[in-house]
Amino acid sequence: MSGFVPTHIFFTRGVGRGETQLVSFEAALRDAGIAPYNLSSISSIFPPHAEMITREEGLKKLSPGQILFTVLARNTSNELNRMVSAAIGYAIPRDRSKWGYLSEHHSFGETEKVAGSFAEKLAAEMLASTIGSSAQLAYDKQKEEYVLEDKILTTGSISSTAVVLESGEWTTVVAAAVLIVE
Repeated sequence: MSGFVPTHIFFTRGVGRGETQLVSFEAALRDAGIAPYNLSSISSIFPPHAEMITREEGLKKLSPGQILFTVLARNTSNELNRMVSAAIGYAIPRDRSKWGYLSEHHSFGETEKVAGSFAEKLAAEMLASTIGSSAQLAYDKQKEEYVLEDKILTTGSISSTAVVLESGEWTTVVAAAVLIVE
């Protein structure tokens, strides 16, 4: 493989709280394990042939200060009892020489499961629109993934949800896909 194409991808999430929006965001990045890196936002392509690895495996491949390419979902509030959610969905085609999709979803009042399911469906619909018809997209409850005539191999999501617990305190949630170029 040539060019600047990521070879590995991992998913992470975090929750942070603080007196300011920035402090709570930093705390969420720390909770997600990605605070000591320079995050660069990218669009929604899951690279061909990229291997999905665990957060722990991914973090071992990184050095503080490194530029990380991320698809980052983020939400924040300081409104007492407000529920904030952030989710990343993914859809990978069976033919791994083709690209897949990553989606971001930010919402209020949704549980982790609801936010994650929505992000997963978004990614599956984006992929389906490139390899077939999203009208033919179906959810396989037994496999717990979306399928399109056997063309989608894996779908899933990671999400983070939290409730603002104290008046005036900022709460931030993040969910991220981190792409590693080696």
